[in-house]
Amino acid sequence: MLLGSGELGKEFVIACQRLGQYIVAVDSYVNAPAMQVAHEFEVINMLDGKALDNIVAKHKPDIIVPEIEAIRTERFYDYEAQGIQIVPSAKAANYTMNRKAIRDLAAKEVGVKTATYRYATSFEELKSGVEICGMPCVVKPLMSSSGKGQSVIKTVEDIEKAWAFALQGSRGDLMEVIVEEFVDFEYEITLLTLTQENGKTLFCPPIGHRQERGDYQESWQPMPMMETRLKEAQKMAADVTAALGGAGIWGVEFFIGKEGVYFSELSPRPHDTGMVTLGNTQNFSEFELHARAVLKIPVPKITLEKNGASAVILAESENTSQPTYRGFNQTTNYTNSNCILFGKPTTRPYRRMGVALAFGNESVEDLVIKAKQIAKHVQVN
Repeated sequence: MLLGSGELGKEFVIACQRLGQYIVAVDSYVNAPAMQVAHEFEVINMLDGKALDNIVAKHKPDIIVPEIEAIRTERFYDYEAQGIQIVPSAKAANYTMNRKAIRDLAAKEVGVKTATYRYATSFEELKSGVEICGMPCVVKPLMSSSGKGQSVIKTVEDIEKAWAFALQGSRGDLMEVIVEEFVDFEYEITLLTLTQENGKTLFCPPIGHRQERGDYQESWQPMPMMETRLKEAQKMAADVTAALGGAGIWGVEFFIGKEGVYFSELSPRPHDTGMVTLGNTQNFSEFELHARAVLKIPVPKITLEKNGASAVILAESENTSQPTYRGFNQTTNYTNSNCILFGKPTTRPYRRMGVALAFGNESVEDLVIKAKQIAKHVQVN
């Protein structure tokens, strides 16, 4: 049972079906991308614990795989006690769906380096947190995804706007934010980390990415970086995932600065920046790795096969009817590339509707340019 059925879930379903699995896709709206390729689907509010209990009882899944944050994750402990496998584990899902739990575990229990941070449940608490963290600083909802509700405070006048924006972008019913010191970083990476029940923890080649509005726009693999910095990030990722437990792919985000490596965030599932792996940059995509870990199929090694880049295709306006796409045929004029449309049933400004991929022996810088060129051809209406 897949809880959350967006584009990442869709690719995971495809990977699981290639391994003979039967999938029930769940989301809050009909015709979500993963529902289009699953065997069955359910539409519920996953913050409704009773509704969640009902569909679990109805379908009796062997495995539950969460793909989004807005879920009554505390129910996972009971499901796990019933003998259902929770991915990566009930503890991991419950902790990582909330930035407060995962940040405290990383900074206080595991002891990895993070930016200075504070929490706020009111505007007054946010102002106090800004004083401690200093300006500029970053404000994020404790429960959100893909950068929603994230903003940078540069002046006192920005605080009130940041508070309102964070609450607007919060997923679920948790009205709390985190304010954190703005790290003077040189670049940021996603380190896809594979934990296995019957094998060692493995790391994908690091993925670099660029963000706007808190959401990734392009990603590339591998991200060129010093070996010492990479080893530092790998150790942090291994320590944090070990503390949470369970098997699966984890999207672990780091800031790489002059003072070293800073842990930023962690997702217990395939990461949006990891869509670059759909360009066969690795021997297994992040979705195939997740499926194998979930099904306890050993992965002895992850290898880089070629360089790659991805660029998102965004909607420009709101459309509640089935979207149409123009310019797709022009994307086929490029060699060593691909263009994937997610099949989302509606659009809104800046909603991610597809991804362009470029791969080969060229530099990642050239591949990013190529992927962006491909993405520009596609217009969503």
